[in-house]
Amino acid sequence: MDRKSGPKVNNLNDGQEHPKSSTSDAQRKDKKTNAATGASAAGVRAISARLIAFYFRAPAKAFFRTRVDYLAFARAINPRVQAAEAWSLRMSTAGLLAHAVRTYGWSFIPKQVLPPLLANASVGAVLYTSYLQILGALHGPSSESTKRIYPPPPIKHTMAAGFAAGSIQSIVAAPLDALQVRFRTSDILGGQYKSMWQYGRTKLKDIGLRGVFAGWSLSFVKDSLGYGAFFATFEYVKAQGFYAFVTRYYGGLQPQTLSDSYRRGPDSQAGAFTIKPHYATEPTFLMLAGISAAVAQQAVQHPLSLIQDVHYSRLEALDYLAKKNHSTPQMLTSYYHAYQKTYEQCLQQAIGSGGWRRWLYRGFMMSTVKQVPSTSAGLVIFELVRRRYGIETEAVRIEKDGYDILLA
Repeated sequence: MDRKSGPKVNNLNDGQEHPKSSTSDAQRKDKKTNAATGASAAGVRAISARLIAFYFRAPAKAFFRTRVDYLAFARAINPRVQAAEAWSLRMSTAGLLAHAVRTYGWSFIPKQVLPPLLANASVGAVLYTSYLQILGALHGPSSESTKRIYPPPPIKHTMAAGFAAGSIQSIVAAPLDALQVRFRTSDILGGQYKSMWQYGRTKLKDIGLRGVFAGWSLSFVKDSLGYGAFFATFEYVKAQGFYAFVTRYYGGLQPQTLSDSYRRGPDSQAGAFTIKPHYATEPTFLMLAGISAAVAQQAVQHPLSLIQDVHYSRLEALDYLAKKNHSTPQMLTSYYHAYQKTYEQCLQQAIGSGGWRRWLYRGFMMSTVKQVPSTSAGLVIFELVRRRYGIETEAVRIEKDGYDILLA
């Protein structure tokens, strides 16, 4: 046994080469490496394909909530969409726009696509601007436009600011909602309107102010409550949640476990340890805040959207009545009866589905998965822009158990 094992040890120590064994080991290692590389590449390729397919199917929803569908006309004139063919790149956003441009020329973009995009951007700008202004009025440090707000605003202030901002958005977006509900592609295809600009002006003039705000109360409730939960959840997880985690985690560390994550310096107070949290901690909480806000908003708005869809089906009949009868009291009575009929219809559907909760939250999971990228990405961009143009201030210092936790 010793003679068999001895030469192997000596040969290894003498540095003698074994071409056959080293070659076979290298080949086996190469095969394992190639297999791992191939599996990794295949996995990345599959995930990338899924993400690209999701983006091209709903690109605008991947970044922000759309109030008006800017591709409605492009889908209406695409034969593949009308034939309900299996999805392909020709049915993606780029494919739909390319077909529309080939059919109607480059004027299709400014006439049919640009108006809804500008409308969506304007509504979003009103929402976020209103929120910042109202929050600054309720919470003094938030009005200073600093990169880091400390102490953070309490949840009652962020919820109130979000509620008010959502209310303002519902008023501004009322004409857009009225146009979206009444939009018929046949009106554009028939040549009655040359562009979305003309369609919007003519339709709003036709339905009047009463038609614009028909069903607005549901939009008001949905937007105000939804964005109240939206901003309150985002700010709470991003600020209070982050500060609580940093204080509890880094404040409980022992000196021997701190290694290079602490230092003594001129910014230390009374010789205390100064800790700088890991650079990825705050971005992680920022993403968690965006995801949490998306789920909270969807929990409020999803059931209200189902009720709203039922009620919107009655708007055309109300428009017809408004043209025949210009008496305001009688029209108010008609609107009241429309809400009654909406409730009765919703009650029947809830009974048929096994209860209100089961009906109101039908399809909630899939809808939330689709909306999470839009709202979380929008909030992350909103926070990054706010910090990019914020005023430089001194670093926030949190004292905990003899440590100074420094947040730059």
